[in-house]
Amino acid sequence: MQIFGVDFTSAPRRAKPITCAACRLEGATLHVDALVAFDSFEVFENFLGQTGPWLAGLDFPFGQPRDLVAALDWPQRWASYVEAVSALAMGDFEALLRDYREARPPGRKHALRAVDRIAASRSPMTLYRTPVGRMFFHGAPRLLRAGVSVLPCHPGDPDRVALEAYPALVARKLIGRRSYKSDTRAQQTPERAFARRDLVEEMLGPRLASLYGLGLDISPVMAEELIEEPGADQLDAVLCAVQAAWACQRRRTRFGIPEHVNRDEGWIVDPLTAAA
Repeated sequence: MQIFGVDFTSAPRRAKPITCAACRLEGATLHVDALVAFDSFEVFENFLGQTGPWLAGLDFPFGQPRDLVAALDWPQRWASYVEAVSALAMGDFEALLRDYREARPPGRKHALRAVDRIAASRSPMTLYRTPVGRMFFHGAPRLLRAGVSVLPCHPGDPDRVALEAYPALVARKLIGRRSYKSDTRAQQTPERAFARRDLVEEMLGPRLASLYGLGLDISPVMAEELIEEPGADQLDAVLCAVQAAWACQRRRTRFGIPEHVNRDEGWIVDPLTAAA
């Protein structure tokens, strides 16, 4: 099976592209064949339109918390509120999120999805530091327009399956909460480089199999590239592919997504969230 891991950005360009790990899942081995850069949304859209079968794990929130959707009087169903969002300008979307935050009490400014509480992931409303709110704004409508199956949110082409991934969740299991990346030059320290090396070594060792039931096949040259990249976009793309491959092994049982989840919020695929 063709497996992709995608590290997303809300402003793709040559200096900071959307990064894709192109892989093959053969038995219990995930072979990483190539690391590819998409320097525009047009290239990303072409990627989504390619013929299947394939399964991709993408690192951005597919949905918004139901509390936010209700407060903004958006349609409740995922496809409908994503269509509503796609009709907005980015500035108008951000203004809606700011107005919501300002009306909320301290400590409850950002609504969370059920899966965010389990995975300790950022609120999909977030517009600063890692701006996952902007990533949702640019990513979710493109998934809908591409006609892919956006699980568990919306059925589409069963041969093109998009699943929400969260690479930090994999990294925490392997090296704890050590920081391993930064896009800021002053923060690209030896300690983060050591953490990336330890993370890659753990990915290539037996712990990945014990956690995800997978072995990772990657060339020594490519492994060194993952270690040497300070921003770790390529490394995160491979971690997304690991979660996607784990889900692919469970495609007969909802890709590891529990039956009780609110499908209009979206769900991160991972053994931790599967057990919720």
